[in-house]
Amino acid sequence: MNTQTTNITTEKQLEPQLRFREFDDFWSEIKYGEIFSFYSTNSFSRDNLNYEDGQVKNIHYGDIHTKFSTMFNIEEEKVPYINENVDLSRIKADCYCKEGDLVIADASEDYNDIGKSIELINLNNGKLLAGLHTFLARPDKYEISKGFPGYLVQSWKIRKQIMTIAQGTKVLGLATSRLGKIKLNLPTLPEQQKIASFLTAVDTKLQQLTNKKELLQQYKKGVMQQLFSQQLRFEQHDGSDYPDWEEKKLGEIGSTLNGLTGKTKEDFGEGKPYIQYMQIFADSKINLEQCGYVSVTEGENQTRVKYGDVFFTTSSETPLEIGTSSVLLDDIEELYLNSFCFGYRPELKLQPEFARFLFRSSYFRRKIIPLAQGSTRYNMSKKELLKLKVDLPIKEEQQQIASYLAVLDTKIETVTQQIETTQLFKKGLLQQLFV
Repeated sequence: MNTQTTNITTEKQLEPQLRFREFDDFWSEIKYGEIFSFYSTNSFSRDNLNYEDGQVKNIHYGDIHTKFSTMFNIEEEKVPYINENVDLSRIKADCYCKEGDLVIADASEDYNDIGKSIELINLNNGKLLAGLHTFLARPDKYEISKGFPGYLVQSWKIRKQIMTIAQGTKVLGLATSRLGKIKLNLPTLPEQQKIASFLTAVDTKLQQLTNKKELLQQYKKGVMQQLFSQQLRFEQHDGSDYPDWEEKKLGEIGSTLNGLTGKTKEDFGEGKPYIQYMQIFADSKINLEQCGYVSVTEGENQTRVKYGDVFFTTSSETPLEIGTSSVLLDDIEELYLNSFCFGYRPELKLQPEFARFLFRSSYFRRKIIPLAQGSTRYNMSKKELLKLKVDLPIKEEQQQIASYLAVLDTKIETVTQQIETTQLFKKGLLQQLFV
């Protein structure tokens, strides 16, 4: 390690709001460039990368934004290889990543993501390069504890400085000359190690919850596939089989209804609640807390929706999103539907709680996606929807299926809330554990 002399400021105010009780030393202020040296990165596009085989792996800035953990462990991340036909002979030895390095995304369309960083804590002796739109920062000028920098650069004070130096209009960018002047505050090495260890434990908990949610979602998906293909059947309370499912056209067991008509931009913002387009995308069950408001005068000819109605999106940017559905499972006196969707009101033969899962199942999605028509924007016909055939069990089996899947949804939602709570807890720690 180099022993370069730095201008370190130690002042009484350089103390964090939240601190482990065994530490009372003041923190030091030092510039980013007095800790880290910047090394060259490559500009290989996705076309030069693959996930099958190779000798050298490559970090693409897009993966920093979307999937890599703050503490990067190459054994736990899916990282692409550089294609074997790419010439790497000009890459200097020092430009290969080392454990303890930071890899920083230097481009983003969003201030919240500009300068997003990962710290390389385990490379398993593998060869790794930092790629397109990244900086490679190595702490070889000043002693700093492994695991600490990755969390330090997430703290609000550092994020705020990075957002300030970002330049650009449509796409934001960073320069190492500006990044090197950012001020960092450091405690002693033992306190760095304690902070890093504590935050790593929080991240581990977050990862465990995320894995649990993914497993529950995969299990639910598999169960739904078996239930709606009738590979998996429930039994009646006396142990006997339920009757065979009956095939019905949607037009035989229900009718469609329109959304709001004749409204202008000025009519929205206050008045009566209405179901918005994104509410239907968001969940298989309408969340009334997310409703918008629209002015509807007394005697105006608008269709009110009610408990059990199913809502479909009629337009989307991709065929895979056409006809996304959500069901109203609450009783409400006066509620309307936006004009970019339509409703479907089933008879008693189709239970609302069952419809919630039926219309979101892969079994039904395979039927509705072919109805998408268009090129840049896709639309769906109500008449064609009503021609679709579905297999329906009797009311009692519908209720049993819906109850089972609702329990799984509750478990998934519980884990989702735990993830959000832990994320907020971590955010608070990042604000309070750092100066």
